[in-house]
Amino acid sequence: MDIGLLVYPRHTPLDLIGPWEVLARIPDARTHLIWTRPGPVQADRGIEIGATISFAEAPPLDLVLVPGGPGQLALMKHTLLMEFIRECARSASWTCAVCTGSLLLAQAGVLKGKRATTHWLARDTLRSFGVEVVDERYVVDGKVATAAGVSAGIDMALELVRRLAGDQVACEIELQIEYDPAPPLDCGSPARAPREVVARLREQARRYR
Repeated sequence: MDIGLLVYPRHTPLDLIGPWEVLARIPDARTHLIWTRPGPVQADRGIEIGATISFAEAPPLDLVLVPGGPGQLALMKHTLLMEFIRECARSASWTCAVCTGSLLLAQAGVLKGKRATTHWLARDTLRSFGVEVVDERYVVDGKVATAAGVSAGIDMALELVRRLAGDQVACEIELQIEYDPAPPLDCGSPARAPREVVARLREQARRYR
């Protein structure tokens, strides 16, 4: 099974690494970190992640995943990327996105008329593409899967493993990575966070298109 994960400047590292940590553990999985050319790519906040293969060199993919992050906005008119996403949506078994990566799928036309989710601050923008936006950690519609903000990519990836390799493999991976979240504060959702925190983040939010 060939799994491709997009790497681009200023993506959010956990959007990529969280799902990669899960999907790479599928038996016989081959993972590819894809960008315009192989080599180091600087993610958001300075960390570098190396692309292993270019768009042109990528094998036929069974699953492709697009992370989100501050660099998403600059890619909304990236012709090569849009063509790559559309081709993957036609040929791959699964086309997936985490966080604002959903906006890149939407720009490519992949989410038109579908149910999907994204980071809570970007949901109005996603809705403007004709997407039925759902307030859930992850959403599966046909062969497209999308996750909400950042950490939700791990949940989505485990669901994909369950569908691809079965409940037992998904359970084993969940235990291997000891995925048992217990955050110290119950404010990981705008529905539960203090109103003043939600309001402040909304004021600080950048544009997504």
